[in-house]
Amino acid sequence: MTKEQYEQWSEPYRKNKLGQNILIMADKFITALVFVSYPVFLFYSLWNQSTDEFIKVFLIPAAAFFAVSVFRKSYSASRPYEIWDIEPLLKKDTRGKSFPSRHVFSVFILGMAYFHTIKVLGITLFFSGALLAFIRVIGGVHFPKDVVAGAFFGILSGLLFWIL
Repeated sequence: MTKEQYEQWSEPYRKNKLGQNILIMADKFITALVFVSYPVFLFYSLWNQSTDEFIKVFLIPAAAFFAVSVFRKSYSASRPYEIWDIEPLLKKDTRGKSFPSRHVFSVFILGMAYFHTIKVLGITLFFSGALLAFIRVIGGVHFPKDVVAGAFFGILSGLLFWIL
C-alpha cells in the first residue's frame, strides 16, 4: 500500500464525519466484544468441557499472544502514520510494533478456539476479524500486510487446537 492508496481508501471516511465515527465505534465495539467474550467463553469451557479442552482454550491463545507480543516488540515495524506523516482516523500514538496486528491476531485465534467448540461463534469472530482488519487499515494504524499476518498467525496458532 502506498500513501496515495491509503488516502484514496480512507477519503470517504475523512470527508464524512458520521462515517469516521462509525469506523471508530466499530473498532472499539469489535475490540470490546472480543475482550469481554473471552472470559465468558473460558467460564463456559470450564463448566462444559473436559479439563484438557479448557487448558487448550486458555493456554494456546495466551502462549501465542505472548509470542506475537514479543515478536512485535523486537521487530518493531513502523505504522503508516509514522512513515507517511498522516493523521490516522483511529487515534493512536504508539511507535512501531505494527507487524503483525495484535488486534486482528487476537480475534482470529479466539475465533479458532470458539470454532473448535461452538462453530457459529467462531464464524462470527472470523467475520468480525475481517471487518476489524479492514477498519485497522482504513483507520491508518496498520498496513495490509500487518492485518493479513495477524489473521494468518491467529489461524495457524489456532490450528494447534486440532493438532494437540
